[in-house]
Amino acid sequence: MKSLHLERSVFAPFMALSLNILLVYLAYSIARVEYLLENYSYFAQSVSEGHLPRLLWGGVVFDTPGIMYTNALYILLLMLPLHWKETAVYQRVCRWVFVVVNGLAIIVNLADSVYFRYTLRRTSTSVFAEFKGEDNIGSILGVELLHHWYLVVLGGLMIYGLWRLYSTPRIDRRQTNKIRYYLVMTVTFVFAAVLCVSGIRGGLLNHWYNYILAIYTAYIAYIAWRKSMKAVGRVSLALTLALLITAPIGGWRHRDIRPVALGNANEYTYRPTEVALVLNTPFSIIRTYGKAVFTDPGYYGDKRELDAIYSPLHLPDHKGMVKRKNVVVIIIESFGREYIGSLARTALGDGYKGYTPFVDSLVQHSATFRYSYCNGRKSIDGMPSILSSVPMFIKPFILTPQSLNHLSGLAGYLGKKGYYSAFFHGARTGSMGFNGFSNATGFKGYFGREDFNQDKRYGGDNDFDGYWAIWDEPFMQYYSTKMSEFSEPFVTALFTASSHHPYQIPDKYKEKYPEEGIVIHKCIRYTDNALRRFFDTSRKQPWFKNTIFVITSDHTNLSDHAEFSSDIGGFCSPIIIYDPSGDIKPGMRDAIAQQIDIMPTILGYLGYDEPYVGFGCDLFHTPANETWAINYLNGVYQYCKYGYVMQFDGQRVIGMYRLEDYLMRNNEVGHVAVQDKMERECKAIIQSYMDRMIGDRLTP
Repeated sequence: MKSLHLERSVFAPFMALSLNILLVYLAYSIARVEYLLENYSYFAQSVSEGHLPRLLWGGVVFDTPGIMYTNALYILLLMLPLHWKETAVYQRVCRWVFVVVNGLAIIVNLADSVYFRYTLRRTSTSVFAEFKGEDNIGSILGVELLHHWYLVVLGGLMIYGLWRLYSTPRIDRRQTNKIRYYLVMTVTFVFAAVLCVSGIRGGLLNHWYNYILAIYTAYIAYIAWRKSMKAVGRVSLALTLALLITAPIGGWRHRDIRPVALGNANEYTYRPTEVALVLNTPFSIIRTYGKAVFTDPGYYGDKRELDAIYSPLHLPDHKGMVKRKNVVVIIIESFGREYIGSLARTALGDGYKGYTPFVDSLVQHSATFRYSYCNGRKSIDGMPSILSSVPMFIKPFILTPQSLNHLSGLAGYLGKKGYYSAFFHGARTGSMGFNGFSNATGFKGYFGREDFNQDKRYGGDNDFDGYWAIWDEPFMQYYSTKMSEFSEPFVTALFTASSHHPYQIPDKYKEKYPEEGIVIHKCIRYTDNALRRFFDTSRKQPWFKNTIFVITSDHTNLSDHAEFSSDIGGFCSPIIIYDPSGDIKPGMRDAIAQQIDIMPTILGYLGYDEPYVGFGCDLFHTPANETWAINYLNGVYQYCKYGYVMQFDGQRVIGMYRLEDYLMRNNEVGHVAVQDKMERECKAIIQSYMDRMIGDRLTP
């Protein structure tokens, strides 16, 4: 198929560039609309409240650096002021570069629309490190291609459109005046280069650039009119493109000379989740490549002032361990509080049943918390939060250089008191980097798929789910049996896998747990039953009554209730502490809890008597009104305390919502008495975190 050809003019390359780049803007906009429709339940409130026009405009603003980054080579090739390049072969190369590069950009934008519901943010470079050790990505992608075939069709049509509608400039180098050619092409090359750099930086270099842009585009329009009336419309499109690139929202204004960053997207949003709709995936990946993750925010210059407000250093005031109970931490994949009827009724009403009859029965004999949250949205966020009391700020801790810092955790600290420790995960050893992290934090043993397969008491790979790991039910039975072989006291952790994408359950359970609600619900029912069987087996073991069990999730997942799709609702994870001896009083506590509280709570309950670093608090020894939670979403810290959720973008408070405002409809920023106090505390937590990360002080 032939491309569109512009008339033989020395201005043709710049006019072609304008039309082709405008075509890319159109492709990005289509991809953004698809992103919105694919995840409409998460943005429905934004649409109903009239936020969409501002979000879409912000999207155009952030598409500019993404498009300029990815098309820099194409712009260079097309606009080089070299007479010999004006040939059909060279222009064909330019066309292929344009289509291939922007075709890849379309693919990653469309693919990321599917991944959003698991992370609530645009994909960054961390995704490559997160899954680099997995050998099942091909099969997972294959499943997704089948489930989202319409995205394949849409992507194919958009890439075909790039090819078919591409504008090819034609200059007859034999008839063109070379002096005029080099003069005009040099000027347009410089102009395009400045335009590209300005677009990459996300704004204008200074006010004077506006006038040069207006004068130059007017000059091109005049020359084009002299050449052909048909060119007038094309030049008008070029002028429109220039305005989009150079006019930030709100009119012509000077922009900070620093390059635009991901966090600047918050300028166009009303809540953190909306940032994903403003950004585009190519820009997100490029801008996070090789960047320093942690920096000192400088909120407090006096360390004594900082420590007086908040310190993660715990200093027990007694000697000798009070209890020597076993500790079992069960991290259930994607086990959001929404799925557990007894824990979701606070938000959804007494009539809500949920999908976890066994866990609901266990909750009646356990300590739970009315407002409990995870500290991240990925599996690799859950491990440090739960087992080392290190939350996720900015980027998954495991994927940062600071993961090489000196670090301990529940296993390491209890190991100093004679505890044996082991970590269990039904995937192959090396999956998600769990074995490396568990080893770094003090776990003595690691049991994975290979170890399960070697145990002749079980079915080996006949129990492999075909994608990620051993099915939960057989692996939990293996887990219970192996603990009976350990000497007491011990501390163990299990990370399940069956409620993970692509949401399959064993064939023998497909009639018992048919499809219902959303696709994950059948998996939740299956894992709930696997947990029931685990406790049935464990109750018969000699170690059971001398054990404290903690059940939580790594993160939340798919939601079919708006209350659990809000900015804070997307972090609602259960924290269930069960003590068969009855020493811990069961019941719902009117307090806030988070994953990073688990390690301090367990160490406090056991009477650990040495200093340790943990960013959370001891839930059993902290007054309910002093409990708190914090998480990070799209450049915004969400801090829960005193009955409110405060949203802080690193510089200012942008949201204050009551905890009971589950839909987060009423922003009371500026009208809450505790706002300033919460801001001071939040800043202290952030700075303590950053200082200790940078200074390698995650251990006492």
